[in-house]
Amino acid sequence: MYQLIKPILFGFDPENVHYFVTRNLKRFNRLPGGAAIARAVWDFKDQKLEKEVFGLKFPNPVGLAAGFDKNAEVISELANIGFGFIEVGTVTPLPQPGNAKPRMFRSPADKAIINRMGFNNLGVDVAAERIAAYRRNAPAAQKGLIIGGNIGKNKNTPNEDAVSDYIKCFDRLFNVVDYFVVNVSSPNTPGLRDLQEKAPLMELLNTLQQRNCKNDISRPILLKIAPDLTNEQLDDIVEIVQQTKIAGVIATNTTIDKSNLTNENLKQEAGGLSGAPLTKRSTEVIRYLSQKSNASFPIIGVGGIHSEADAVEKLEAGASLIQLYTGFIYEGPGLISRINKRILSLM
Repeated sequence: MYQLIKPILFGFDPENVHYFVTRNLKRFNRLPGGAAIARAVWDFKDQKLEKEVFGLKFPNPVGLAAGFDKNAEVISELANIGFGFIEVGTVTPLPQPGNAKPRMFRSPADKAIINRMGFNNLGVDVAAERIAAYRRNAPAAQKGLIIGGNIGKNKNTPNEDAVSDYIKCFDRLFNVVDYFVVNVSSPNTPGLRDLQEKAPLMELLNTLQQRNCKNDISRPILLKIAPDLTNEQLDDIVEIVQQTKIAGVIATNTTIDKSNLTNENLKQEAGGLSGAPLTKRSTEVIRYLSQKSNASFPIIGVGGIHSEADAVEKLEAGASLIQLYTGFIYEGPGLISRINKRILSLM
């Protein structure tokens, strides 16, 4: 069904289509029986798919990556189509509009998207309140859904003050999310990737770990990294994870390397590239981290998952869980259940 309407959707601006789809997803689920229909058509459940990772029990290993539901607007609706976990954000302490439009571009021939959104979001307070409301009203069918909070800094916050922005987001979301993701790898906030360097990253993660206990509760903290890091930088990541004792890594964010795009015009667009051109590199990063660390920490694999085979390849490379974004946009919600069924068939 999705493949029938996709050509129509792809005829319009991708950012406008995103808002159109999420609005109508909410409307459909509010119709009498709408949520039940969504679950019947797309959600695939099997107890064998449950997986415990960094102390959390995931209903299934297929999650939604950050960036799709920046403001925690459609958590319930996305759970109804089969995601086992949903990562909200990236959120920043204060609301910000993001970069100038247009800021999202498709390359259908490459099954790719370039975005330079720039952490556009309504601020951490809005996200926290919406997640709390979802927790209060979540239907029984969504019991066990895991929610992650992806946190970043405001564009106007200088890097020397970045830690305070991450602390504000961490403290505000602590009571409503199940895990945190520290995003220092988006290419769309000036200077953000400089925080991936060893010294500032150690300071940031250690600071969050020191705050990571409230009423004897701690939350898993993960680090989201870029696919453009060298092996030497990945060695540093392994060391940083082991020294700070954070829970794991999400590999990878979007890439600034557009050399393998077939669309010559889009090669000139600023922003991060996601989708099929990233498949190979993200898997390489997962495999390298897993081997270099002797699988000493969990990895969530994301980047260019457009098929069941892509998902299995990430898991075989060393990922404990996977996330979709661009593949979800190109292949539709049916991809979630197909991946889960393939994983189940391999057990």
